[in-house]
This record gives sequence, C-alpha cells and structure tokens, in this order.
Amino acid sequence: MMLKMENKNSKETKQFHGYFLAFNELIFSLIGIFGALVCVLTMVIAIPIPVTQGFINIGDAGVMITALLFGPVIGSVAGGIGSGLADILLGYPLFAPGTFIIKAIEGLIIGLIADPKRYGEKLNYRDIIGVVVGGLWMSFGYLLYEILLFGLGPALYELLLNGIIQFGISGLISLIFIAGTRNIINQNLPQVFEKVFLTIELEDTQSVQKT
Repeated sequence: MMLKMENKNSKETKQFHGYFLAFNELIFSLIGIFGALVCVLTMVIAIPIPVTQGFINIGDAGVMITALLFGPVIGSVAGGIGSGLADILLGYPLFAPGTFIIKAIEGLIIGLIADPKRYGEKLNYRDIIGVVVGGLWMSFGYLLYEILLFGLGPALYELLLNGIIQFGISGLISLIFIAGTRNIINQNLPQVFEKVFLTIELEDTQSVQKT
C-alpha cells in the first residue's frame, strides 16, 4: 500500500509588485497633488521667449522631484498633466499637447532610472543619471516639437535656453531637495509608500513525498 504524505513549510514573504500595477485611491490623490505642484512651479516663474512664443520655467523641478520620490507612474502622469495645464492657463495652448507628451516621458524616464523603491533611501548616482537623461530628453523633445512649429533656427535658440537654464536650474533644485528631504519623507510616511510601492505576500511551500 502506497501512502502519500505532504508536509508544507510555509513562509510569508513580500515581493515588490511593480510600479505599473500599483493603482489605488492614494495613487490618484498623489497624482492630483503633485500635478498641481508641477503646475504651480511652472507658472510661478515664466519668462517669455518671443522668438518661439514659449517661456522658460522651473516646472521641470516638480516633474523631477515627483518621479524621484514616487517612481515612473506618478512622475509621468503628474508631470504631463501639471505641465500641460500650466501651458493652457498661461496662454500657451499651442505648446500644451507637446508639453504633455514631453513631460510625461521625462517623468517616466527619471522614475524608471532612479527606481526609488529599491534605491530611494538617499540621493545616489541613479538619481543624478535619471535627472540628466530625463532633462536631456526634455530639451531634445522640445527641439523636435519646435522645429515642427517654427523651424530649425528658433528651435535651436530655445534649445540653448531649455538645455542650460531650465534643465540646469530645475535639475539642481530637484537634487538638492531630494538630498535633504527624501530620507525624512520616507521615514515619516511609511504607510504612504507601502501603497505607492505595492507589495504582495507570497507563500513558499515545500512538498515532501514519503512512501
């Protein structure tokens, strides 16, 4: 007679479920809050550029900070919505569609490279690389968009302003902010990040057969 006996040794573990699956009420609230922050930062300093009918701003600092704190989903959606809304409110609707796409991709790039769930306790090289790559994309994205709208000459002129002033100042602001506050924010709001960085409990089971 053959008898089968099963012994289960269960151990609960937690595994990061991924940024793109972590959609809940808190995620949408943070998107609204930080989208508003991006919009305000974009509008608070808006220096017109007559050649392209655009403007220089520090809204990218908000996009970068959001992505460095919360990752690619919130960084992308809040960055795109907040920046596009600011263009409309400031009277630059021609730029709004391009801005939405460019800033959303910027937040996505920074969040993916920085990966704050795994590397987000202190400022590190991934944050710097993310900000640099995201900022370069922003400058290049506007170059392409403005070539379509105004031609190569005006687009190259604004590229210098976007690349040196807007990208440089915004990048510096975001990295200084993250260096001084991210660890404090993480320690004081663990319940927030538990929902932002969704984890699931796994059960490890081992089966042993005996005869």
